Amino acid sequence: MPRKKVPFFRPAIAAGEINEVVATLRSGWLTSGPKVQQFERKFASAVGAKNAVAVNSATAALHLAVEAFGLLPGQGVLVPTMTFAATAEVVRYQGAIPILVDVDPATLNIDLADAERRLKAATAKVVGIMPVHVGGVMMSLQAISEFASKHHLWVVEDAAHAFPASWRKSKRSRWQHRTNGSRSISCYSFYANKTITTGEGGMAVTNNRALARRMKLMSLHGLSHDAWGRYDGAGSWDYRIVAPGFKYNLTDIAAAIGVHQISRAETLRREREQIARRYLRELNNEELELPTIEKSRKLSWHLFPIRLRLSRLRINRNEFMEELQRAGVGCSVHWRPLHLHPYYRKVFGYRPQDFPVATAEWKRLISLPIFPGMQEEEIVHVIDTVKRICIRNAR
Repeated sequence: MPRKKVPFFRPAIAAGEINEVVATLRSGWLTSGPKVQQFERKFASAVGAKNAVAVNSATAALHLAVEAFGLLPGQGVLVPTMTFAATAEVVRYQGAIPILVDVDPATLNIDLADAERRLKAATAKVVGIMPVHVGGVMMSLQAISEFASKHHLWVVEDAAHAFPASWRKSKRSRWQHRTNGSRSISCYSFYANKTITTGEGGMAVTNNRALARRMKLMSLHGLSHDAWGRYDGAGSWDYRIVAPGFKYNLTDIAAAIGVHQISRAETLRREREQIARRYLRELNNEELELPTIEKSRKLSWHLFPIRLRLSRLRINRNEFMEELQRAGVGCSVHWRPLHLHPYYRKVFGYRPQDFPVATAEWKRLISLPIFPGMQEEEIVHVIDTVKRICIRNAR
């Protein structure tokens, strides 16, 4: 048994969050109410959006977003193959077709040149694009907007990893957290291991009021009044079902955590960044490729991915991870590309060779532990363990 254990992640919950949850429990309002509204206002302000809709997961946010754009059965949406299940699943919820796209070898974000090729070859009518900011490394927001405008597409950003990451065009430009066109929605995750958390939760933000109203409506059964309006004494007891909606609303208990987490977001990001810079400085083995930081990006550091130079090692990625785990170092892989999963291979006929970059890169990817509150001895143990594995298994 290893003497030291470093988890892949440990949430950073402080006294403020705990006290706020207790106060909410004592308030008598537990479901969607004043805390949710407060959280929405704070998050919209943090990312520079006019509207925010809090929901119970990023998956819910993504689903509400594509539904708000009126995605229909048989239509196509460009989705990077290097992403979590939810990004493409919400397209399938609507009966539409996720048109998978290969990724940029440096960032693993969607390759817009390949997206152009897939769009031209598509037999379905392509109506949208869903870029993913992998690990909190922002894509060029200008490039996304220009691509979408050129092809008359709406944009739903999967920004699950990307708060409070940002991008800017030049040193004189302001930092931006998201695309902000009238046909754009950005979706965030507050799952337990994300850069800020509500335990489970998500947020959809947009500058388009009509889209926000549709998402709000559909987040609670398509009712004409939400629970807050019906039960606070100021609203009507009556309601109308105006659409077959979903049960996606966030609770006040979860939002109570979020209102404090968002106030600490930049502090937590800087803690992650300090650990990342330590890794970048000390994991200098020739057997590894480390992330790069462009001056036009401010990373959230949700992940710290390393890539193995397999030609310099006598073991493969899975064996490397097994050695990490035996040494007590938690680790993961982000992600097995969608085209390598049985469902997408069977239903859409995707093959490994159809996406050469993603197919090659996932075989050498490992995500190391990086989280606020990580102790010095934990950081040292991760670094020493990775270096020892490289030395022991070098060719």
